[in-house]
Amino acid sequence: MINEIDTLDVLNKMCSDTLMEHLGITYTEVGENYLVAEMPVTPNHWQPMKILHGGATLALAESVGSALSVIKTDIKKYEVKGMEINANHIRSIRTGTVTAKAHFIHKGSMTHIVEVNILNEQEKLISVCRITNIILKKQNGGK
Repeated sequence: MINEIDTLDVLNKMCSDTLMEHLGITYTEVGENYLVAEMPVTPNHWQPMKILHGGATLALAESVGSALSVIKTDIKKYEVKGMEINANHIRSIRTGTVTAKAHFIHKGSMTHIVEVNILNEQEKLISVCRITNIILKKQNGGK
């Protein structure tokens, strides 16, 4: 297992030229069964009512929930794919930073279920999301 700083560095470098970079998502903390990322809330993240777009929230949740499964899987032999995501939006936000805290609810050999809580700067719950990832054996011996 690589250390926390290396893991965060690798994850953040993987975001170059992706939706995560466009949205400003940054991975900030990793632990045994959790991963944390942050995203600014700016007009680029708004829906027409000038509040955080639910799609941006889901992109953040999927980014951190999928990455948690990836860093806890032997990706030389297996690949991680999202199967399902859902969200309940509790409150809105117009500006600031949101933090996504992902942790495993279930970590099986073929599926991972991850809960992601999206919090504002006052640590009030903005959204709660649940992601199901499938772990598939790579074809061609992992090459």
